[in-house]
Amino acid sequence: MRSRSFGFWLGFAGGIIALDQLTKWLVLGAFREGERKNFTPFFDLILAYNPGAAFSFLADAGGWQRWFFTALALVVSGFIVWWLKKETRTLPSVALTLVLGGAIGNVIDRIIHGKVVDFLLVYWKDWYYPAFNVADSAITVGAALLIWDSFFGPKEGIKK
Repeated sequence: MRSRSFGFWLGFAGGIIALDQLTKWLVLGAFREGERKNFTPFFDLILAYNPGAAFSFLADAGGWQRWFFTALALVVSGFIVWWLKKETRTLPSVALTLVLGGAIGNVIDRIIHGKVVDFLLVYWKDWYYPAFNVADSAITVGAALLIWDSFFGPKEGIKK
């Protein structure tokens, strides 16, 4: 039995998109590119742009990657919406919603700015994790939950 309605999950994804875009708007209004504000010995806010994908994959590809990653994210989002509509369990629904909201949040950046706006910077001494944003965080948590569910969720059709 479905724990929440399909509309609930789409609303949740919309909330993720809104939070992602709001935080990016705030950073864009307060920072110049490359400007950093320190908060802790391991966390800063910084305005950075990523024209590529995760970890700046294909960032220097010449511009075609903007439309490639936009189209890919839209196709994947369509598949996620289809899957979410059929999904009856809560954990995979949460995971899919996080990935969907994050993917659309970054698509909006690619369409408006031509690249993704990143602003969260985690580091330790001379080690830096690539800057990321709320959408990236949602995608990462959603993907981790899907992997978790694939290993530890109920195994339908398997007799014990």
